[in-house]
Amino acid sequence: MNMLEQVVAAFVGRADVGHLGLLLWAASASGLAWLVLRELTAANRRFDDFVRELNRFNARHEGDPS
Repeated sequence: MNMLEQVVAAFVGRADVGHLGLLLWAASASGLAWLVLRELTAANRRFDDFVRELNRFNARHEGDPS
């Protein structure tokens, strides 16, 4: 019997299914929050790279008459 089955059996054995649902909801909400923060960090990094390249481009073509 693996660890998850033991936890579920302990909750169900004491007729504490509501707490099991709350635990699963909290775990999934925390996982989703972690995923969103990770993606937000990656998007911020990509935007920062874009602005840095745009600044480099502008500095390179600053005195260009064409």
